[in-house]
Amino acid sequence: MKIKKSITKAQSSLELLITLTFALIILLPIITIAFVQVSNSASALSSSEADAAAEKLASVATSVGLQGYPAKQLVLIQIPQNIKNTFIGTPTGTIGHLITFVINTNAGPSYVNAYTPINVSGSLLGITSEGVYLVNVSAQNSCPTNSNLPCVYIKLT
Repeated sequence: MKIKKSITKAQSSLELLITLTFALIILLPIITIAFVQVSNSASALSSSEADAAAEKLASVATSVGLQGYPAKQLVLIQIPQNIKNTFIGTPTGTIGHLITFVINTNAGPSYVNAYTPINVSGSLLGITSEGVYLVNVSAQNSCPTNSNLPCVYIKLT
């Protein structure tokens, strides 16, 4: 009688173990896919927020540039998580027409650009993490990076 009881217990334990194994085999890919989707959504959200910030800066730079010297404006921008770098004008820091945010994503760095018809230059090197930043956008008769050209200079306050 005792032997029969322990065999029944062992059989029940084995059946439960097999059932749990099949459940894990089915759930593991679903959980993996869910984590990948959440990660992709976070990257897409960061890129979207960076695009909004770049477009806002480009719009304000265009407005200030059209008004000319001594026009200036302070603007609040929301910087997303995973920000790697920012470029105003060109990546080398000279006068250009692009505002670029570099975002770290699962697929590597993603470049988010906003174009402005006005010459822009400046530096947002103080931006190292997500948050809200106050940025000074001012029209200059002679740009600090090239005194021969007028530009809109963008810097953190």
